[in-house]
Amino acid sequence: MNLIKRIQYNAPVTLTFALISLAALGISFITKGESDIMLFSVYRSSWSDPLAYLRLFTHVLGHAGVDHYLNNFMFILLLGPIIEEKYGPKNMLVLLVLTAFITGIINILFFPGIRLLGASGVVFMFIILGSFVNLKRGQIPVTFLLIAGLYIGREVYYGFSIQDNISRLSHIAGGVCGAGIGYYLNRDKFRG
Repeated sequence: MNLIKRIQYNAPVTLTFALISLAALGISFITKGESDIMLFSVYRSSWSDPLAYLRLFTHVLGHAGVDHYLNNFMFILLLGPIIEEKYGPKNMLVLLVLTAFITGIINILFFPGIRLLGASGVVFMFIILGSFVNLKRGQIPVTFLLIAGLYIGREVYYGFSIQDNISRLSHIAGGVCGAGIGYYLNRDKFRG
C-alpha cells in the first residue's frame, strides 16, 4: 500500500490547531510581529475595537518565536490526540476555545499592561486533563493529584520567586480549566 494513503489525520482539532498556529508564526515573521499585536495576542484595549473580542480567542495561536511554538506544541501534539480520542473533536474544540477565553480574560483583568500570546494555558489544561483519561468510577487518580500539585505548585513558586516574561497565572488558569473540565466530563464517575 502506498505510504501516503496510510498516513492518517488522526486528531483533526489538535493537528489543525498546530497548523494554524504554525501559520500564525509564519505570518508574524513576515509582518515583523505586527500580526501578533493585531491578531495573535491579548491585552487590554478599547472594547470598541472588534479585534479586541477576536484576540480573546486567537492569542493562543500566536507565539514569540520558534522555540516558544515548539515547547508548547510538543506537549499539545503528545497529549492532544489522547484527549481528543477520549472526549471527541467537538469537545476538544470547546476545550480549546473555553481555555483561550478564560486565560485571555484573566490577562486583561489582572495584567492590563501585558500582552499575552501563546498556547501555554492550553498546554497546562491538557496536562491536567490528561490525568483523567483512565479515570475509574468512584476513584480519584493519584496521577491527577500529583500532576496538579507539581505543576500548579511549581507555577505558584515560580510566580513568586522568578521575574520573567512568562504568565504563570495563565498556566495556573489553564490547569484549573483542565481540572474543572476533567471533573465535568467525568462527573458520573465521581459519583460512584
